[in-house]
Amino acid sequence: MPPWFCSALSPELMTDSLLPASGMVGTVSRPSSRLLTQRRAGALLASPAALLLLLLVLLPSSAVLVLSLTDYQLAMTAPSFVGLDNYGATMADPQFAKSLRNTAIYVATVAPFSIALGLLFALMIESRRTLRGWYRTAFFLPVTATLVAMATAWEVLLHPTFGLVNMLLATFGASKIRFLSDPDVALMAIAAIGIWKQIGFNLVLFLAGLSTIPTELYESASLDGADSGWRRFFLVSWPMLGPVVLFVVVITLIRAFSDFEAVVVLTDGGPVRSTSVVLFLLYEEAFRYFKIGTGSAIAVMFLIFLALVSWLQFKVGNRRIHYA
Repeated sequence: MPPWFCSALSPELMTDSLLPASGMVGTVSRPSSRLLTQRRAGALLASPAALLLLLLVLLPSSAVLVLSLTDYQLAMTAPSFVGLDNYGATMADPQFAKSLRNTAIYVATVAPFSIALGLLFALMIESRRTLRGWYRTAFFLPVTATLVAMATAWEVLLHPTFGLVNMLLATFGASKIRFLSDPDVALMAIAAIGIWKQIGFNLVLFLAGLSTIPTELYESASLDGADSGWRRFFLVSWPMLGPVVLFVVVITLIRAFSDFEAVVVLTDGGPVRSTSVVLFLLYEEAFRYFKIGTGSAIAVMFLIFLALVSWLQFKVGNRRIHYA
């Protein structure tokens, strides 16, 4: 290689790249001091997050996996290794099967309605010229509020005697409904509360996605004959919202599968186990009956199921999404 060509190259390029091997030197050079400094700085900046991930996620998850293979109960000094017995006993438990059914009904109700209503309200707010901030705050309040604190308000609203909902039904001539004590209605009442809680979170995500869509696309669609709002939505908004929709679907499903606070506070799994979901069963086994091994087995199966659902959604959804 001519000396003038070597001198024209920067030191970083000479040290970080491979020289051609056709009749020339073909060795790998050592990283430059600048590159090493950047790598050390990156590792130093990432170390706090990595440490938190290790302490708060990896180690507890590993401990739960180990406990699920034992018969450990709270305050037990010498637990025994039982292998997969906890998993087999859980799968054979009829209460687990019932909790799976209740969870499936709950998620199938909460997820589609909260996503559809969140998108609808986001489109309505985005189309307004005034009071956008007020509407965003009003819809997002249920997300910031603690559901345990709001449970008292919901209990009053759904009371069979003096609840506001039953009073409104009575004005239309309908009979009163025991929302939280009727086995045929209680799960749907809990699902309605879940929808109320999830709409605001989904709405904010959809508003963020709508704000990133260039206005030129809507103008082009109008010039091409898409005059109605629905046509512009299906031609422009919906395709451009693809990544946001995928994220909202995954997050909503995870949150819906993880909901159990309303069950604990309002119905305690009743009446007749009609509102017992998987996480409520986990809560009972681990913190009421102190069967930590069984509760850990339920937690492991639940985490594996959520991971598979999320992976499948990203695997299938990415094929149909347009990334701008």
